[in-house]
Amino acid sequence: MSFQSYLDNIKAKTGKSADDLKKLAEQKGFLKKGELQVKAGEIVAWLKEDFELGHGHSMAIYAYFKGKKA
Repeated sequence: MSFQSYLDNIKAKTGKSADDLKKLAEQKGFLKKGELQVKAGEIVAWLKEDFELGHGHSMAIYAYFKGKKA
């Protein structure tokens, strides 16, 4: 599955784009000025709990937060 496919599936499942999730992560203090403040495990746990995302999809969002765009 391509990176974009992961992002598309996340949007379909949650109704939130990667940018929407990034804004929520900033509100939670996981990101400050675009820089990650926590490790991948915390992002994965949050996305699993709040959005019922699996590990692979959560890691795609983590990669997006780290700057991956394609």
